[in-house]
Amino acid sequence: MTTAGLHCEQLSRRVGDRLLLDGLSLSVAPGESLALLGPSGCGKTTTLRLLAGLDPVSGGRIRLDGEDVTHSPAGERQVAMVFQSYALYPHLSVLANLELGLEVRRVPAPERRRRIAEVLALLQLEGLERRRPAQLSGGQRQRVALARALLRQPRLMLLDEPMSNLDAQLRDQLRPELRALLHRAGHPVIHVTHDQQEAMGLADRIAVLEGGVLQQVGTPQELYHRPANLFVARFLGRPGINLLAGEAGVQLAIRPEQLRLVESGGLPARLLRREWQGSQQLLWLDTSRGELLLLAAADLTPGEQLQVTWKPDDELRFSSASGERLA
Repeated sequence: MTTAGLHCEQLSRRVGDRLLLDGLSLSVAPGESLALLGPSGCGKTTTLRLLAGLDPVSGGRIRLDGEDVTHSPAGERQVAMVFQSYALYPHLSVLANLELGLEVRRVPAPERRRRIAEVLALLQLEGLERRRPAQLSGGQRQRVALARALLRQPRLMLLDEPMSNLDAQLRDQLRPELRALLHRAGHPVIHVTHDQQEAMGLADRIAVLEGGVLQQVGTPQELYHRPANLFVARFLGRPGINLLAGEAGVQLAIRPEQLRLVESGGLPARLLRREWQGSQQLLWLDTSRGELLLLAAADLTPGEQLQVTWKPDDELRFSSASGERLA
């Protein structure tokens, strides 16, 4: 196993009788971005705080570039954190915001100028040095916060809901840009989000947590098409996955986009309601196998009698008892 990057082994955090994180093991390579995704209270923020050294570890180990930093003070880990608020000083210019941390660490002036020039070029912030945060766009403020983190020359970057303060249109615009910037920077990156679209758009891999336990880690495509269990299948995807009863002990699931309407030979269905979603409609269908969601371009009216079908190979099969996916 390579020693470069981040490696967590059986990481746990207990507070009194509460187990907030239970045996988390994962690795992030240099230049790779991993998203921690899950509902509120699943262990995302707990993991971030343990990696940053803000909370003590109850069990397990954290290694950065081969060095055991499990019990190292936060200031000695070379971990940089970008908060959702960006935490920029409003009364200081972009340049002063960037210089401050280097001055505190007593970096010589020539070295400060060199490093700042590099990150300004990397993040396309040249020409904005004299502006204050209030004079910047949301995307520019985000890049200044990233620049300040990169100036620390970290071994690991942690992003806490990095796009939550941006409106939906700006998030869509900046997502590919931020992903490209993080790849160019070359550090291992972990970012926490509750937004699955953000996780799928920004991360090379996603780790899904529930109840402090890692449910699955993999690429966005792996998690979406081959979820390890029913929780992951239901948590990922908008609109949500359809659940149908299978043979004894089996729960079937199928994505709405994999259903299609046919003239005949399908499962009879009655259209309950519809919702326009851009060029398609999201249809709620009442069938003998339960209520199904389907995406279609057809202009249909509630109450219509329809027929729906799907390919058997598109079905996902899970154990009704354990929720684990069956081969």
